[in-house]
Amino acid sequence: MRGVRFSGHLYQVFLCTFIWNTNYSFATFSVPSLKRNSSLSANIAAKEPGNIILGGLFPVHEKGQGDIHCGKINTNRGIQRLEAMLFTIDEINRRSDILPDVKLGANILDTCSRDTYALEQSLEYVRASMSTLDASEFKCEDGSTATSSTAPKAIAGVIGGSYSSVSIQVANLLRLFKIPQISYASTSAALSDKIRFDFFARTVPPDTLQAKAMVDIVVHFNWTYISTVSSEGDYGQNGMDSFIREARGRNICYAVNEKIPASSTDADLDEVIKNLLLKSSARAVVMFTRGEDARALLSAATRNNVTDKFVWIASDGWGKQDMPVRDNELAAEGALTIELQSTPIPAFDTYFMGRTPRNNIRNPWFNSYWEHVFKCKLNGISNTTLHETIPFCTGDEKISKRVYKQESKVQFVYDAVYAISKALDSMYTDLCPKRDGLCSAMKTISGDELYRRYILNVSFTDGFGGLVQFDKNGDGLGRYNIMNYQRNRRTGKYEYHVIGKWATGVLTLEPKGHLVWAGGRYEMPTSQCSKPCNWGEIKHVQQGDNCCWLCTKCQPWEFLKDEFTCVDCGPGLWPHENKMACFMLPEQYMQWGSIYAIVPMALSCIGMLVTIVTMLTFVRHNETPVVKASGRELSFMLLSGCLICYLMSFILLAKPTLITCALQRFGVGFGFSVIYASLLTKTNRISRIFYSASRSAKRPAFISPKSQMVISSILISIQVVCTGVWLVLEPPGTRKYFPNGRRDEVILKCNIQDLSFLISLIYNMLLILICTVYAVKTRRIPENFNESKFIGFTMYTTCIIWLAFVPIYFGTLNSFEIQITTLCISISLSASVALLCLFAPKMYIIVFQPEKNVRKLTMNHNHSTNYSSASYVKANCGGSLTKPNNNSNHKQIEGGNCIPASPDHEVNNIQLNYTSPLKAGACTETDTDPEKDSLTSL
Repeated sequence: MRGVRFSGHLYQVFLCTFIWNTNYSFATFSVPSLKRNSSLSANIAAKEPGNIILGGLFPVHEKGQGDIHCGKINTNRGIQRLEAMLFTIDEINRRSDILPDVKLGANILDTCSRDTYALEQSLEYVRASMSTLDASEFKCEDGSTATSSTAPKAIAGVIGGSYSSVSIQVANLLRLFKIPQISYASTSAALSDKIRFDFFARTVPPDTLQAKAMVDIVVHFNWTYISTVSSEGDYGQNGMDSFIREARGRNICYAVNEKIPASSTDADLDEVIKNLLLKSSARAVVMFTRGEDARALLSAATRNNVTDKFVWIASDGWGKQDMPVRDNELAAEGALTIELQSTPIPAFDTYFMGRTPRNNIRNPWFNSYWEHVFKCKLNGISNTTLHETIPFCTGDEKISKRVYKQESKVQFVYDAVYAISKALDSMYTDLCPKRDGLCSAMKTISGDELYRRYILNVSFTDGFGGLVQFDKNGDGLGRYNIMNYQRNRRTGKYEYHVIGKWATGVLTLEPKGHLVWAGGRYEMPTSQCSKPCNWGEIKHVQQGDNCCWLCTKCQPWEFLKDEFTCVDCGPGLWPHENKMACFMLPEQYMQWGSIYAIVPMALSCIGMLVTIVTMLTFVRHNETPVVKASGRELSFMLLSGCLICYLMSFILLAKPTLITCALQRFGVGFGFSVIYASLLTKTNRISRIFYSASRSAKRPAFISPKSQMVISSILISIQVVCTGVWLVLEPPGTRKYFPNGRRDEVILKCNIQDLSFLISLIYNMLLILICTVYAVKTRRIPENFNESKFIGFTMYTTCIIWLAFVPIYFGTLNSFEIQITTLCISISLSASVALLCLFAPKMYIIVFQPEKNVRKLTMNHNHSTNYSSASYVKANCGGSLTKPNNNSNHKQIEGGNCIPASPDHEVNNIQLNYTSPLKAGACTETDTDPEKDSLTSL
């Protein structure tokens, strides 16, 4: 056409012309190894006349090798699917409720399973669409209107393609001319992009859903370490990307990620198998491959004799086809494959098995199918490439169940044809209300309106109970069957067995006992680099391989923050059994019902009872010589100290609180100071009286009862002041103690260190030491002054108790019960020694020998001996003179002996005073008041 002025659709003319003229060189440039071979499929189409023509793209032939476009006939994915489209068109044309008085036609082309070849073939549809251009838009040079020399039928829409790579290439072309496209098998997630593929829809779901289903399978069998193999191209790469993205979110690692090249060789596949074997612990291999690549991989496994090494989890590219597993049954055994959930169409089985070369003239490739299936040549009409020795077909061949099994995608082809037909029917109703044939409004179909207004809003239930509809992206519903390729035990044949389903995000599988795994085994294989860590263990990931780890136990007091981190619960807390959180440990302290508490309490109760009885006895016999001679004031003070020590056992055994801790720190030292201050005062008095008398006849100072009480109080106040300062500098309270570094046991104790507690008793130790020294010094005083001997015995025993207590106390730091019990018993024993040694003899006389509790028996029966041993004064009645006290009564004993002048004074109330000289040989002894100046003789 020359001299034409362009308007309106000018860009379409230029674009179509450019694509038409440059397509072959483009295809050759894209894939240099390809060489056009039109002997099989170029310019060949399966056509069905009609008012509205639907295009169809099917992989009638497999991909050719090397420079050949098309390979051998594809019996299932090609011929069956093609015939399914023709079958469905025939069925719709027979119906009166869909497009009445309108006949659907078809123009079906072969893609040869190759995207570039499919793009070339699709130009036929573009050329046909040019017939829809209005010729009035073009003006000739002389001003006349342009006319079209040919008028091919326009394509209302295209059914196909099969492979995602094919659909992507074709969709990029068809969208430019607003030709709707509905695929029956392309599942690439990229096709959901409505910006790029705004005229594309499909009756199958996107691979993102298939990837989720495959991840659910892997998770179900606890395969955490897998390998992946994908085909080069959009289907394999996008599908595998979706799988890996989903798997990472489910803690699944992959060991090897292999890709099969578009034009792979046996060496390429052998290398893939070799790489898979390098990570042999990853037995589960996820495959997002085309059927041809799946077959090539299984063949490589067979060649390398690793038929039982892997468990294949394959996408619908393998599905339940026979082609991938043919001659590779051992390598494929145990495989889990995904197949879109579909229902066989019985009417199609009848239709297809009734096809013959004679009644199926509209399918130009059916003869090749016939020859391939029956291994024969059709006489006179054969285009077969079979060897010349192949016999001619007899004419008696018939398609039967032996050579035919309905392909799984037939239903989706059926649904795709019905979907566009129902959309056309809705448009037909709107544009041609009379429905008595195509009206002028539908002579030229708007692809944009057909797709957006009608196709995307299609929703119907096919004749087999399946819901057909599209989402906003033009995607179909996601429903899958899960197959296990296994050997039939009864027939011995290998077949696909449906073991579960996946729909709306939920996986349902049969019991594991129904599955057969690689090598015909029934035991489920593992696919883990490292076994899962037990509770309370974390993963230490190996450098360079995040899927492999070593398990390390957390410390007993740590919980799991995550699978890689242990975190300390903190003092006083302990993890639950599952190590997911911590709880507060119960605080341990002495329980009243414990044997460790009962024993010291019993000892304290007995001691308190004896002490109280002693005090009451002394009160009752307060005026008797024995009580008077014992020094009543210091005795009652000493008994009070014993009582305080016994009471301290109950304070020490009580639950540590602010009050009990303060009482412990004050009471222990105070009780001891009361006892030992009293004893020190007693021993000091005895020592001063007897040893000062040897040097002077002057009465020692501060030996009266009042003085003794003052001295004792001063000694006690020193302990009180020290304890008070200690309480101020280190306020009382409680603390939690973990014995021997153990974190699972919390001991509630007073907030004082054991050493500090011992240091607080240093003052009392000093009192004990001084008392012991005085006891040693006074050990040789007269027999009637033997209380010093009992005090000495008390001090010796107390020292032994304390020497035994210190190592036991510090040696049992990790057992608070033994430690507290030891402290209580030591305190009680110290009080008991003082009580028994100093008061038992007196109590015995008062209670059991009251006849001896008289004044004269308190005197010394061997007066001269006691004087001599005490070294007071040599009472030589034969020639020495004594100076009697003016207030004393005395008398001279005849014969030179001296006897006491009066029985009223006590032996321990000895005071030698010098008065006026007496006759030679006279010896006098004072008769002083025992209440004022007494030394205990018992």
